Amino acid sequence: MPEITSRRGLLFGTAAVSAGVLLTGCTSNESKDEPASNDQPAADDKPGKQVTIGFAGPQADHGWLNAINDNAKSRAKKYKDVTLEITEGSNDTAQQIGQIETLINKKVDVLVVLPADGKALTQVGLQAMRAGIPVVNLDRIFNSPQAYRCWIGGDNYGMGLNAGHYIGEQLKDKKGARVIELAGLDNLELTKQRTQGFDAALKNYPNIKKVARQAAEFTVESGQAKMSQLLQAQSNFDALWNHDDDQGVGALRAIEQAGRDDFLMVGGAGALSAMQAIESDNSVLKATVLYPPTMAASAIDLARALGQAKGVSGLAEFEIPSSLTLYSAVVDKENVKTYLPTGFK
Repeated sequence: MPEITSRRGLLFGTAAVSAGVLLTGCTSNESKDEPASNDQPAADDKPGKQVTIGFAGPQADHGWLNAINDNAKSRAKKYKDVTLEITEGSNDTAQQIGQIETLINKKVDVLVVLPADGKALTQVGLQAMRAGIPVVNLDRIFNSPQAYRCWIGGDNYGMGLNAGHYIGEQLKDKKGARVIELAGLDNLELTKQRTQGFDAALKNYPNIKKVARQAAEFTVESGQAKMSQLLQAQSNFDALWNHDDDQGVGALRAIEQAGRDDFLMVGGAGALSAMQAIESDNSVLKATVLYPPTMAASAIDLARALGQAKGVSGLAEFEIPSSLTLYSAVVDKENVKTYLPTGFK
């Protein structure tokens, strides 16, 4: 999974909004004698002012990043008043800066940027804002809030927290329960945040002890190799939390090769393959915690609202929020049919 800086501190101070509900229409229950509080212009599906949105992201070398691009493209096609200028995508900082500068020179109305490196691309974000082009900063955050008008992204700490609570509830009645963790790249802040959230949740369950943790690399190959090591070292445990569904494909291979089915597994991110396995209910994988790529669709909604100088339907403010932290929902057999359409390949 690419590096993503969590804004978990904003979760309780700002709206948590997901694609599909961001710009829905408003209804009113106000009586004729009450003053209207929601009558300012708000973005909706009706065609309005034409808006050109520039979209720049990193190279789609991971299933989640490819889903980000797909969500942005499909959302833009929904609107007759939106033109999407999308770059090829690059993990090279200088190349991505050049791509964004090209969009600035084209004088797009709004920019949506998922930076390969938030810190390194802060200056080009500032450059766009100073040129009068509002920036929607997607997920990996710039170093300065002056470099963007709105930030929208996922909650890595929340992923760990919800994974921990799900496992905790499954094992709360088991005395001496043991859990292990297959993390992502340890040099990424997102990995640390996911572990911190997981550990915080487990503190609510005194009967549960985390007995092992192994870092992988968000790849199928590393997931298989590191899971094999964990299985050899831990002959007895009750649950596994795997940070990423891509590396989870490899982890499941190792588990099947070892002939193990004596524990439950929770994944992370929301890959289609994971959801299909959960629906089939024929493996140890029982749930996955979302890091929704639908945030790119919501970013297009926000950019369109900015370009049309409108607010968000359902909120009383005239302007869109400055930050939106998405919720890390747990998908299991009970609700998987609802979330299957959002699963990414």
